[in-house]
Parts: sequence; structure tokens; C-alpha cells
Amino acid sequence: MATKWNLDPTHSEITFKVKHMMISNIKGNFRTFNAEIEADDDTFKNAKTTATIQTDSVFTNNTDRDNHLKSAEFFNAEEYPSITFESQALNDTITGNLTVNGVTKPITLDVDFGGINVDPWGNTKAGFSFEGKINRKDFGLNWNAALEAGGVMVSEDVKIAGELQFVKQA
Repeated sequence: MATKWNLDPTHSEITFKVKHMMISNIKGNFRTFNAEIEADDDTFKNAKTTATIQTDSVFTNNTDRDNHLKSAEFFNAEEYPSITFESQALNDTITGNLTVNGVTKPITLDVDFGGINVDPWGNTKAGFSFEGKINRKDFGLNWNAALEAGGVMVSEDVKIAGELQFVKQA
């Protein structure tokens, strides 16, 4: 029987980084998300993983940019309130279906299993780090602006990363 592991949101984060004006990176994160893992054992091999990210929780430390990212030119948060990820196998990499703006594509992320430990309150926790890269245009995030000196305002490649901690359910 599979064991369920629920996300510990206070010890987890999902971040992204994108090249801006071809000269520097802009970082952001999502403040509201949830995930769970169903695993046959504590190795997490071939575990089923699901995650949901609320698009209107995007945060880049700039209100105007955040509102632009929530608009129809990017995440279209009103029509597509969530980003989802589903996977059937969790190993050194995780391959699954990412859905953004109603577009579903397979992606592969590198995963580092940090291990399992028991917190001071008796909760068994597991930690994972992940990172990867997607092309935002694959998901309909097409907005851009040409720069006078050449190049574009926002790169197509988006680096994504996360630090996730899960709590084993009884």
C-alpha cells in the first residue's frame, strides 16, 4: 500500500529565473502551491507526484511586473488559475506533464533527494531539491518586445527550481 506524503509549505519554495534585456536575470517565486507524493517505500522510486501552483501568487518584488505576469500576455491567471504537474516516476530525475495556460507538455527536472528525518514534534519528513529549464513559448507565454540595440526583453528559457519538504502521513 502506498504511503502519502503532503507538502510542508512553510519549508518549501518554487522559484524561477529569466534573462531580462539579455543582460541580467530576474528572479521570482510562487507564494501559493501544494504538492503530494504517493510512494511504495522510503526510496521514493517510481513514486506518483502531483503539484498545483496558483498563478496569481507569482511574486517578483515588483507589483507592475507581477500584474503583467498575471495578465493574458503571460499566465492569464483569470482564465487559468493554476499550473499543474503530474508524474509517475521520481528518481534522480522526474519526468511528468506540466500544464500552463491550458497547454500540457512533458518536462524533465533534475532531482536531489535530501533524505528523511524526524522533526522535534515526531513528524517524519522528506526533502527534495529540483531544477530544470523550460521554454516559456512552449506553453503559450509568447509576449516579448524587441530592444533597440538588438535582442529581446525576455528570454524564452526559464530556469525553474524548488526546495520541497514533505510530511509522511499516518
